[in-house]
Amino acid sequence: MASTRILLQTTIPHTADDWHIGRFSLLRDALASMDGVTVTARDREADENGDDRLLPSLADSDYDQLWLLAVDPGNGLTEADCAGITAFARRGGAILSTRDHHDLGSSICNLGGVGAAHFFHSRNVDPDPSRRTRDDVATSSIDWPNYHSGRNGDYQRIDAAQPHPLLQRADGTTLEWFPAHPHEGAVGVPANDEAAHVIATGTSKVTNRPFNLIVALEATAKRGRALAHSSFHHLCDYNWNIAAGCPSFVEEAPGDELEHDPSRLEDIRAYVANAVRWLSRSASATSPPTP
Repeated sequence: MASTRILLQTTIPHTADDWHIGRFSLLRDALASMDGVTVTARDREADENGDDRLLPSLADSDYDQLWLLAVDPGNGLTEADCAGITAFARRGGAILSTRDHHDLGSSICNLGGVGAAHFFHSRNVDPDPSRRTRDDVATSSIDWPNYHSGRNGDYQRIDAAQPHPLLQRADGTTLEWFPAHPHEGAVGVPANDEAAHVIATGTSKVTNRPFNLIVALEATAKRGRALAHSSFHHLCDYNWNIAAGCPSFVEEAPGDELEHDPSRLEDIRAYVANAVRWLSRSASATSPPTP
């Protein structure tokens, strides 16, 4: 793989008791361990106008991929931030975007392309009315979407909605396991986007209802490749190693399945490596952006 520069970024300023970039150190290390990959990991840093110091000019940078961890309550990205990220996508930049339950991370709705693949409680609501209902009812402060795939520290079985290189192990078998989370968000195919597909689904351990885990957006003349994840907890230290700890506002008791069987973490690590390679083909697969 050719040299790849990745920006790994949260949508909040550094806050010790929150999901700051330091809580994604295992993901950062997994990315940096790949040959030819350079990673910059940072929290949001506001300038005198309140915009991030990097994102508005991202299209003019030499970054190839943005791995965006939307951990804000809904106000994490400004208009200028979103315009810069959208311009980055239009020049062929690749994006992995992820959020969580309810309206957590809903500032990414304003991103061109991949933003439309994220459904929230009060913004860009799921077009299926039957989905606008609680799944996890144990945590009363969190409303829909909040799919319960398991406890933090446990694993969930994923289902490949279609054969896809993102979901293959090195031996050609299909990935089966992702870290679980008590209340995942909602992603889906944006309206009239024929280049977007659901590639992986999970199943609620409360209602047995299937829900979308990953949407893959192929490159077009107007954007590079992109991925939309239902929860940043797929990639968080706490969900790869419960001993890493979490912010004090996390109410749910953790699980211990991954502690007892850490081998199943190899699937999420394989997915991360696959995602870097798949997204790296974004620019070469994209025609010059349309004005």
